[in-house]
Amino acid sequence: MLRIAKLPIAVFALFILVFPWTARRIPAIEHYPDIMVFAGIYCLITIGLSLLMGYAGQISIGHAAFFGIGAYISGILTTNYGMNPWACMLIGMAVTAVVAALVGTPSLKLKGHYLAMATLAFGIIIFIIFNEETQWTGGPDGMSGIPGLSLFGFEFDSVERYYYLVWGVVIAAFIFTVNVIQSGTGRALRAIHASESAAGAMGVDVARFKILVFVYSAVLASLAGSFYAHYLNFINPATFDLFFSIKLLIMIALGGMHNIWGAIVGTGLITFLSNEWLQYFEEFEVIVYGAILLFVTVILPEGLAGVPGIVKGWFRR
Repeated sequence: MLRIAKLPIAVFALFILVFPWTARRIPAIEHYPDIMVFAGIYCLITIGLSLLMGYAGQISIGHAAFFGIGAYISGILTTNYGMNPWACMLIGMAVTAVVAALVGTPSLKLKGHYLAMATLAFGIIIFIIFNEETQWTGGPDGMSGIPGLSLFGFEFDSVERYYYLVWGVVIAAFIFTVNVIQSGTGRALRAIHASESAAGAMGVDVARFKILVFVYSAVLASLAGSFYAHYLNFINPATFDLFFSIKLLIMIALGGMHNIWGAIVGTGLITFLSNEWLQYFEEFEVIVYGAILLFVTVILPEGLAGVPGIVKGWFRR
């Protein structure tokens, strides 16, 4: 049984359905579906990251590494060994789950800044591996020739076809995650966020739930990486660096860390900002991101998802 308000998701699905048709008829935004493909790919990561950080209260600054693991496993297995891309995506998710469990088991015993530093170190290590293992990853020059996706002879060889594929998966992941949040597992995660000691005293298996949510968010990031690799047909380590992990945090902070809808909105805004509107700032792009993060932290601690509550408070007063 779905534990989700059906009207908002229906409106959102309708928007996703008609957006490419609308964009084609407006010359100024006819390239927006391409940007929306990237927004959808990143949404897969931020949905899991929002669950991990906003609901379970666990900090991660290394999710670019899981994104990269999925991308490189798909790229290496399809390019070098001619394997089926869908099978490679599943292998990537399985390998990522194992890696996340191995990394998360000791790391999630830490709290606060120590946990952040542990995930940061993991991300840096994986980034170095991507750069140095030139025999497998191509090193800084990256990998090219990664095949696209097809299903039963149907080729996802256009922006619109890939758009619908990616956003279909995003909506499915969104619905599943919201159901998790509203289940007993979600209540356990919120209890852990509030107080690990109190949650443990109430019988919640804190270590198990923390590892499960960490693995789930990592698997979504791996799936996103595979979609990214098969869409661009090219990957290089620069995509999976520390700055991208920080950009993911800005996405969920802007939208609202404690709201999955906010994660989607924040991801869309930052993706358009990066690909469309920040081209005029050139090397000052990082300053703009810093200003956004500072503004959200000081003025909108609940992100854009908290704006309706602020407005209602104004009217009440």
